[in-house]
Amino acid sequence: MKKYIPITLVSFLALIVWLPLWMLISGSLMPIDEIKAYFGPVLLGSSGIAKWPLIPDYPTLRPYVELLLDSPEFFAMFWNSIKIVVPVLIGQVCFGMPAAWAFARFKFPCKKFLFTLYIALMLMPFQVTMVPNYLVLDQMNLLNTREGIILPLVFSTFPVFIMYRFFSSIPETMIEAIKIDGAGHFRAFLHIGLPLGTPGIISALVLGFLEYWNMIEQPLTFIQDKSLWPLSLYLPQIAVDQLSVSIVASVMMLIPALLVFLWGQNDLEAGIRVAGLKE
Repeated sequence: MKKYIPITLVSFLALIVWLPLWMLISGSLMPIDEIKAYFGPVLLGSSGIAKWPLIPDYPTLRPYVELLLDSPEFFAMFWNSIKIVVPVLIGQVCFGMPAAWAFARFKFPCKKFLFTLYIALMLMPFQVTMVPNYLVLDQMNLLNTREGIILPLVFSTFPVFIMYRFFSSIPETMIEAIKIDGAGHFRAFLHIGLPLGTPGIISALVLGFLEYWNMIEQPLTFIQDKSLWPLSLYLPQIAVDQLSVSIVASVMMLIPALLVFLWGQNDLEAGIRVAGLKE
């Protein structure tokens, strides 16, 4: 009994966690009339109690057809998201990885102060830095452009902090061993830092993708041209009469995030083991 009680409890909690996802999938198969019938008290102010069935009464793929075949703006916003998120992640790796390696393996003046400053910047929410970012982007003529979203995020401190934790967990003896063989700092980073720090890099990429794929405030603040809006701004502009399409759009928006998470899941787990490595 002691063995089955934790399994039962964990299984029950897992079902609770998966329940909203199942409701989202089942809702994407409902026709708009059925959605209004079930959610009329909430959406239309009618009398009664709103409810959500686990299985639609009349399943249909019409909402998927409306979104994928009759909504070209959805694909335009989808590619806008790709054009923003991918350069951001590439830039974070190119700039954040050397910074994290330097903080983890080098000794230089004011190192602790600079790293503390990095942490302080990481803790600041977007609302605090919104006005300074807006003024800087305005002076650089980058407002209402994708670059105005990409540039501030490329130099984000969060991936530096994530990769720093993994680089600093590499035993010093391994670095000293490769230096004895005549390797310099670059080769040590290339042959030791990158292989052992890969879980940290993948972790930063996965967490970054999940955050920037769903961001709303940055594009809403810095981009006025709706043709440049990312997919995260597609859902707020859908009316009640298109609620079934909105649910399908939520499912389609969830798929890339789920695939990226599944791709990086093993590296996230390996990263936990690397972070616990001892000399």
